[in-house]
Amino acid sequence: MYYDFVIQLKNAAMARKKDITTPYSNINKAIAKALIKEGFLETVKEEEADGKKLLSIRLRYQSRKPSITDVALISKPSLRKYVSALEIGKAQGRSAVVILSTNAGVLSGREAIKKKTGGEILFKIW
Repeated sequence: MYYDFVIQLKNAAMARKKDITTPYSNINKAIAKALIKEGFLETVKEEEADGKKLLSIRLRYQSRKPSITDVALISKPSLRKYVSALEIGKAQGRSAVVILSTNAGVLSGREAIKKKTGGEILFKIW
């Protein structure tokens, strides 16, 4: 699930790692692409090792400080949180970026507002 992926990104940033490798899944790849657009990650590459697909991710740092400082998981399997396009700004906050799963794919809060689409809030990242 994407929960492990997001926490791996946060832990790698706190440990000042430049690269991490995670198991491949479509949701993880879509989240990584959204985080690249928002400036939290540098690159994402698909690799194959021992017949298994992996994602190789390079984290972004600014003046030796990680771009990812914390993550808050919003939706959980037991309780899903959905918002409309009008409510995304309230859920996002000032410094946090919200990642949503919409019918147009995985989008950041800004992209979802531009496309005027709502969806399930996956997590906040800042």
